[in-house]
Amino acid sequence: MELGGHPAGTRIAAEPTGATAVPGVYVAGNVTDVRAVVIASAAAGLAAGAAINMDLIAEETREAVAAYRDEMRTLFEEAAWEERYRSRPAIWSGRPNPQLVAEAAQLPAGRALDVGSGEGADAVWLAARGWRVTGVDISATALERAAAHAADAGADVADRTEWVRADLRDHAVPEGAYDLVSAQYMHLPDEARRTLFARLAAAVAPGGTLLIVGHHPSDLLTRVRQMHFPQMMFTAEEVAASLDPAEWEVAAAEARPRTAVDPEGREVTSRDAVLVARRRA
Repeated sequence: MELGGHPAGTRIAAEPTGATAVPGVYVAGNVTDVRAVVIASAAAGLAAGAAINMDLIAEETREAVAAYRDEMRTLFEEAAWEERYRSRPAIWSGRPNPQLVAEAAQLPAGRALDVGSGEGADAVWLAARGWRVTGVDISATALERAAAHAADAGADVADRTEWVRADLRDHAVPEGAYDLVSAQYMHLPDEARRTLFARLAAAVAPGGTLLIVGHHPSDLLTRVRQMHFPQMMFTAEEVAASLDPAEWEVAAAEARPRTAVDPEGREVTSRDAVLVARRRA
């Protein structure tokens, strides 16, 4: 810290804000201005206090941005999902997603791909209705729980399910292999999401159904606020626009309301982005 001489005494050199050469150290009053009277010292103290507050805000902002970027970088990696699943005995409710139930209940059973199957509630629900289901997830822990839930549902359900641990960002999905491809709340950065959804569409067999459901961006304006990463949200219309009309018939592309519970336990109306598309035979 730089000390300066003066006929009236020694002072600590500082900027007008009170900032010294040592980061985070501020001074005010006679310690830096030996001629300052009480009023001037008080004014300098206010200025230094404001500068300190701004410095702290800037530091907190830098830390928050760094943490956000780190979470963005690690959010979709296997280690992060394993940590999340291992932190609790169950992450999800154990009930099938309502949009899947609404759309698949009347479909004839066939082969289904459950994308990001988690603890297996959707896959088990489909298998119980006669579907042969491939559940894919990045987490081995989630798939262990899914297989256990299938076994609990009965040998016939377990026999109709298979579980594949894979990162769908780089995992090859068989083209034209499934009568139903269901992706429930698969939120990824824009480019990765578009690439994945294109591959999922290609996996649908002629006459089959593509069902993509996500948190709708309008929820950002409500108390629901389910997503910490707004840029990963999408509308069904955006997904529908990526499908070739010569190959696809869009049965629904909408923001569909459903009842949800916010973090404070209050019942609210949430909206799902729901795309239902049939691949032309």
